[in-house]
Amino acid sequence: MVASVLGLLEEREAAARLREEAARLAGLLEAAEIDLERRVIAREELVEALAASAADAIPAAGGQEEAEGGPVPGSVVPLWRDGLAVTILAPDYQRVLAVVEERGRAGLGPLRAREITVALGLETTSTKIETVRSKARRLADRGWLVQDASGAFSAGRRPVAAPDDGSSG
Repeated sequence: MVASVLGLLEEREAAARLREEAARLAGLLEAAEIDLERRVIAREELVEALAASAADAIPAAGGQEEAEGGPVPGSVVPLWRDGLAVTILAPDYQRVLAVVEERGRAGLGPLRAREITVALGLETTSTKIETVRSKARRLADRGWLVQDASGAFSAGRRPVAAPDDGSSG
């Protein structure tokens, strides 16, 4: 009887160690997902900044994209203006824009980043949602979408002023 009680205690102790290890690993996974999320956003911002810098150096860059048949993956989202075709945007941005515009045509309200992510058929991990949020925010900042005070996105175009040339890099 004593041996079976000791065996039971050892099993419970082993189970408790496994739970502790699982909790530790879950914490590490969460930290890694947050780190990845930050790196994805940082990379997108860097690509955007480099593209904007290159666009300043070569004034006809927007025309060049159109002349070569479309956007280049990782290309900058241009400021919206009358007559600018949606096809100038990279495919990921076109898909985000299409989801929001489709909802607008249906007469439904603004979409949150999570809803856009679901509509795109992506997993609803924090990394995917933040990537979609970053793309939608970039589209809104450049006049392709409208972002309301709650952070939701809706269809609509508006002219946006170009950033100042005197900004520090």
